Amino acid sequence: MPQALLEKLAARGIELDEEAIAPALVHASALSERPELPSNERLEFLGDSVLELAVADYLYRTYPEWDEGALSKLRGGVVSRPVLADVGRALDLGEHLVLGRGEEQSGGRGRSSIISAAVEALMGVVFLHKGYETARRLAVDLLAEEIERASQEESEDYKSLLQELGHREYGTVPVYRTMDSEGPEHRKVFTVEAQLGGVQVLGRGRSKKEAEQAAAKRLYIQLVPG
Repeated sequence: MPQALLEKLAARGIELDEEAIAPALVHASALSERPELPSNERLEFLGDSVLELAVADYLYRTYPEWDEGALSKLRGGVVSRPVLADVGRALDLGEHLVLGRGEEQSGGRGRSSIISAAVEALMGVVFLHKGYETARRLAVDLLAEEIERASQEESEDYKSLLQELGHREYGTVPVYRTMDSEGPEHRKVFTVEAQLGGVQVLGRGRSKKEAEQAAAKRLYIQLVPG
């Protein structure tokens, strides 16, 4: 009985019943023994597309200074099997899966491929029963921490590259200066200027660090074209 899973979703503001959620938990291995059950593979197909769109939507709005290549790389890292498997484990999805005996005995409840597929199927259920906005909100809720970590890791590469460039070519280091902050306290957007070699650019982000990273990327690309 997936009652614990339903409660975890309810805590995130998503009310579903057992009948709605059950198809997302049926692995194809169960069908040989219980052919009356629907496999979650069709829901997995739908949920995968929902996740891709939801994360792309969020990244597009959250990182206005990032180009499409950086956004694609970030989305690909976030909507990946290892990350989704971790999300599924946090929801204890493995405990609620319906598996065939062979898959059960071989450790299927802990298998990343099965758990990540169940997360995608779950997103498909939320989309079908609650609509895109609710599915988007759930995707962001589940993946926000990983998005933040991965975005900082990606951007930090440019801060390091810019610092190395400053030492090598200019005998100095980049200078960052906060120019502006706007919006309510819980949704502030910061604007930071980065300067090196007589060139200044602006970057924006939801924290000063994020804005510095965005500015560093723009400045590095401008100073080292191609």
